[in-house]
Amino acid sequence: MASTTEENYLKALFNLSNEQGEVNISDLANQLQVSMPTANSMVKNLQKTGLCLYEKYKPVILTSKGKKEAALIIRKHRLTEMFLVTKMGFGWEEVHAIAEQVEHIHAPKFFERMDEMMGFPTVDPHGSPIPDKQGRIQDLRFKNLSEAKAGQEVILAALADSSTEFLEYLNSRNLTLGTELKVVSKEAFDQSMVISYGDVEKETLSQKVCEKLLVKTFGSEE
Repeated sequence: MASTTEENYLKALFNLSNEQGEVNISDLANQLQVSMPTANSMVKNLQKTGLCLYEKYKPVILTSKGKKEAALIIRKHRLTEMFLVTKMGFGWEEVHAIAEQVEHIHAPKFFERMDEMMGFPTVDPHGSPIPDKQGRIQDLRFKNLSEAKAGQEVILAALADSSTEFLEYLNSRNLTLGTELKVVSKEAFDQSMVISYGDVEKETLSQKVCEKLLVKTFGSEE
């Protein structure tokens, strides 16, 4: 059974992996706010238990075992976030820190019951897919709002940033998942957008914000 620290490393490796499944030690150390020697030492421990592959001066690669373990930690985190929002009335901006603690509980029946009580959700409050019990994660393939064109209508389906600051920003503009958005216009100079939704006729969003809003078109299956 992995320790809390090892689980945090596994999750960070999973989230930082590029398309080739590789993670640089420097990026891992920065993500976890530890020194390079500390990160290097922990990665060596993970390698001994078959969770990753690592050679000096080369990127770290999670093994299939490591990927599954990481995905199951993420599953517990996202189930917890969804439970806190849907069953306990927490705001989506309040749940991350709590889920960070709960994800380290080793009690499968606890999370199975949580999953059942919610009707087996497939995404968390921020639209991120919840891995299944085998650690498989569905690729939802949403597009960034920044890719939409003037006149296009889309649905806000997920977020590329679930930081407290960004969620509070969205709260202040009453933007929630499932909101139908229409791109009124797009500024050629800075790629900012004017959108309309609900009772809001015109809201200007910066390119940075638009890149963090993941959308789907009407009638798509996701």
